[in-house]
Amino acid sequence: MSAAVEGAFTKVWGEDVVVALIALKVETAEADHVASEAAKFTEVEDVFLVTGDTDIFLKVRFSNYGELKEFVLRRLPEVKGIRESKTLLVVTAYKEAGERRGGP
Repeated sequence: MSAAVEGAFTKVWGEDVVVALIALKVETAEADHVASEAAKFTEVEDVFLVTGDTDIFLKVRFSNYGELKEFVLRRLPEVKGIRESKTLLVVTAYKEAGERRGGP
């Protein structure tokens, strides 16, 4: 991630709670291992094994952007079997945990 893009994220999220969805592509034989290991992280709220271009989706929550960055760059890559990851920051949750949230 470029410094300019990272700076923009820091300005937007700053010290606000950050929720993200992380899409993982994993080695097929390691899918169960990756899912089980990811589920051990306290910041990981949900772990889904899915079909399609992505193998596993994680929903994560951090108290600020810096913690998310640390997780994605340093902690998550320690899990054996992950080939690729893509992090999507949640801008607005319209419904979460079965309850309506923001939006019109």
